[in-house]
Amino acid sequence: MKIAIIVNPLIPVPPEQYGGIERIIYMLIQELIKTGHDVTLYAHPDSKPGCKLIPYSEEEHYSLKDFIRINRITAKIAHQGFDLVHTFGRMSNIALLMLSKIPKVVSYQLPPTVSQVKKAVKIARLHSLHFTACSNYIAGQIKDYCDVITIYNGVDIADYQCNDKMEADAPLVFLGRIQKEKGTAIAIQLAKKTKRKLIIAGNIPAEAIHQQYFNEEVKPFIDGEQINYIGPVNNVQKNELLRKAYAFLMPVLWDEPFGIVMTEALACGAPVIGFRRGAVPEVVTNGLNGFVCDTFDEMVIAIEHIGDISCTACRQVVEERFSSTVLAKQYETLYKQLIGK
Repeated sequence: MKIAIIVNPLIPVPPEQYGGIERIIYMLIQELIKTGHDVTLYAHPDSKPGCKLIPYSEEEHYSLKDFIRINRITAKIAHQGFDLVHTFGRMSNIALLMLSKIPKVVSYQLPPTVSQVKKAVKIARLHSLHFTACSNYIAGQIKDYCDVITIYNGVDIADYQCNDKMEADAPLVFLGRIQKEKGTAIAIQLAKKTKRKLIIAGNIPAEAIHQQYFNEEVKPFIDGEQINYIGPVNNVQKNELLRKAYAFLMPVLWDEPFGIVMTEALACGAPVIGFRRGAVPEVVTNGLNGFVCDTFDEMVIAIEHIGDISCTACRQVVEERFSSTVLAKQYETLYKQLIGK
């Protein structure tokens, strides 16, 4: 198959540090190439996807000028022999393609705007537009308005080494953006309550509200002994951090669309303890690869029972449900169905 994949040109593919969607797209491309497909990526000019790249950009504040310029680029897809176009980016960037009979797949990695979905379904050529979601939680928000299936995100298993056995004094780990919605302060409270060490890794967003959160609710507790903050980490550092974790903390205060970092932790053999928000219960099974909790006190109890979880079982869940191979096979199957192969 000849496949066009589109992503918003905000971060290169693959990303060096933060960039979950871009990481998923890179994995998908590599797997599709392995199985003999011809892939072209429309993305950030600095991308190095290992396939043909059509670079494009947009202004800091997306405007009508961006809409027109980008659609002039993507509209050509309909006349270049592609079997299918798959976008992880703005639907507005394939507005002209809506009129084409070429099969179009729109993948949602974040909560969808229902009004946009309804509008796209209305204007798109009949039976040409299809949707995927990274979790049942996301799919449930639009399933009454369009054709949508869930294809979970995942990780390239080869990038992560699993720890066969966790050390009793291993630290808890929090990895993600340092902001209230991610629950960094709650992770600190859990470490204090359970008297365990905690390593915090991730970037602090530039917005003032997040800087204030860090300065008031995180920074005062960083002592270099029990609570450590090591900043953003690259892939190598992330692997080393997670494989030495006692447990990975996911105390999110928002409905997580998927949470790729959970699968990264599990691939390293680190059990996940998270709140019952968004897709967390779809990734974590109580007693098998971690614990899904409703309260802070339940998280405390879960940490006390982490020793009952097998590192190998955590890894196996990823191999069976959330690997790049599984992800790509599901997308490939969908592509073939849509183009009639």
